[in-house]
Amino acid sequence: MKNFILIFISLLTLSCGQGNNNSADKDTVNDSSVPQIKNQKSKIKNSELGLYVENGILTRKGKPYHAIGANYFNLFYRRLLDDKDTSYREGLKKLSEAKIPFVRFNCNGYWPTEWKLYMSDKKEFFKQLDDVVKTAEKYNIGLIPSLFFHMPTVADLVGEPMDQFGNTNSKTIKLIREFTTDVVTRYKNSPAIWGWEFGNEGSLGVDLPNASEQRPPVWTVLGTASNRTERDEITSDQLLTAYKEFAKVVRKYDKDRIIISGNSEPRFCAWHNTKERSWTEDSPQQFGEIFLRDNPDPMDTLTARLYPGKIDKFPSGAKNVDDLTRILMEWSVKAKKPLFIGEFGAQNSLGKKKTRKVYEDIIAAIEKNNVPLSAFWVYDLHGQDKEWNITFTNDRAYMIQMVIEANERIRNP
Repeated sequence: MKNFILIFISLLTLSCGQGNNNSADKDTVNDSSVPQIKNQKSKIKNSELGLYVENGILTRKGKPYHAIGANYFNLFYRRLLDDKDTSYREGLKKLSEAKIPFVRFNCNGYWPTEWKLYMSDKKEFFKQLDDVVKTAEKYNIGLIPSLFFHMPTVADLVGEPMDQFGNTNSKTIKLIREFTTDVVTRYKNSPAIWGWEFGNEGSLGVDLPNASEQRPPVWTVLGTASNRTERDEITSDQLLTAYKEFAKVVRKYDKDRIIISGNSEPRFCAWHNTKERSWTEDSPQQFGEIFLRDNPDPMDTLTARLYPGKIDKFPSGAKNVDDLTRILMEWSVKAKKPLFIGEFGAQNSLGKKKTRKVYEDIIAAIEKNNVPLSAFWVYDLHGQDKEWNITFTNDRAYMIQMVIEANERIRNP
């Protein structure tokens, strides 16, 4: 559903003629230089910069850290679609006033056509992104940029199939390295940057028994490939190669901040997906094996989602959202990788009473199990007004208030 809405938003933008309606060059990125920044000091000398892991504990400014933030998906994306749209300034101001400490956001276009500015004019691209980062600095709100939110876009931009995520000499990996280098070197000294994320829920698309039915979408007007083949059926090995290459680049330039995959937790049959291409239910141990596999070193966090209203079957034998959260935290502690629940929420279609109850249960599970970091889905995304959008004035505003109150209870001294 989220993907369908993003397709609709993108098509609407194209029909209105708001830029980004030409395909980017498939093979090259404009060579304009991106200013380099001196190497960041170590966290011991400069602990003001973001979140880091110390002995398996999520840490900020030398102290263990726990907080709930927001997904602000189109924080920067709105500016890419309309270069006159700076409404994110007011959005960040409101979140800061509510003491929402950080946001996770999409750090480039979703579809290939929406990467046109970066691919052709880096100077202008970073001028626009600079304003987002400076605004976050002004309002003292943390940023977790998700660099490759829609993975198929990366391969489509360079005219390669998805299997090239597993080829370290591919154009796909070259683009991952280049964009990661540009972003990390430019912003690693900003106090607004709290961590670096690869993308969104890449692990849910790997090793599927019905992979031929789950290939990336074809929307040529948005710059995708014109057809998909079995080479677009991505495997876990290919995905993990891309994750490791991304994380190595981040660590080259930023020795401290957390590195995040952006995955969901494994589905209930992920181990058997990989081993047998079947839907057989995994054991708790098999669940944990995949959970750790999908967040490889030097990534130093584990990531998950909490959408209990959408789950038909909880993984690892969990009975409810509290049980699942407990299991996720147990693996987090064992691996010494802090847990980041990168999205959680309850959709309106559950009905008002159940939606509120599910949301309350999620907040309670996060608090009870001492989850270090989490973020609700989604703030100020009007394309999702029907089900998910949360603002300070709509009928889901109570959800922000619940987060504010939870943060007050768990706030760090």
